[in-house]
Amino acid sequence: MVKILYKPLGLLLGALGGLTAGALFRRLWALLGHQEDAPSPTDPERTWKEVLTAAALQGAVFALVKAAVDRGGAAATHRLTGTWPG
Repeated sequence: MVKILYKPLGLLLGALGGLTAGALFRRLWALLGHQEDAPSPTDPERTWKEVLTAAALQGAVFALVKAAVDRGGAAATHRLTGTWPG
């Protein structure tokens, strides 16, 4: 029963986590000294190094935020219901 109730909450948390991760990535990219948005892989004006660095950083940020949101949601559900949703 907890798993069924957790699904909509998990979807909402996932969407909020995605927004948070995007904002965090843009901020980190700017802190690294980049004036422009992160490069698109097909942008001919950007170097391989720049494109791959941006992709690696973006992937790491999204994975970190997703894990934190998923774990936090599961822990909160466990505290409220006494059952682990996963």
